[in-house]
Amino acid sequence: MTAFRRDTRVERGAASIVVLGVLVLGVLLCFSAARAGAGAVAAARADAAADAAALAAADMVALGRGAGAARQAAAVTAAANGAQLTRCACSGTVLTAVVEVDVPVLGAVAHARARAEVLGSGVEHLEE
Repeated sequence: MTAFRRDTRVERGAASIVVLGVLVLGVLLCFSAARAGAGAVAAARADAAADAAALAAADMVALGRGAGAARQAAAVTAAANGAQLTRCACSGTVLTAVVEVDVPVLGAVAHARARAEVLGSGVEHLEE
């Protein structure tokens, strides 16, 4: 019976290449997860800013200050939340604010829309 012998000198360093490949794959997965996380955070920030902007606009309308004041309040509130107001339907009883948040890590912009409704006139007239 002939003994089978492998020449181990030829396979020297093969494990290093496999380990290097696994490390590169791990780094790529980490970067992908970080980018996805940055996108999720930006979307949440945009949602919060849009909600706050719509509520600020609704507050101005409920107080009877008009569409101009509502738009200004929405823009200031969006900016305070790290967003930019891109559109505001600031008249009537249902107000809509659309904002965008810059995502420098991704080189993209996250958009969000929120609506708020004014119930009642906001200013009650009491008759005696």
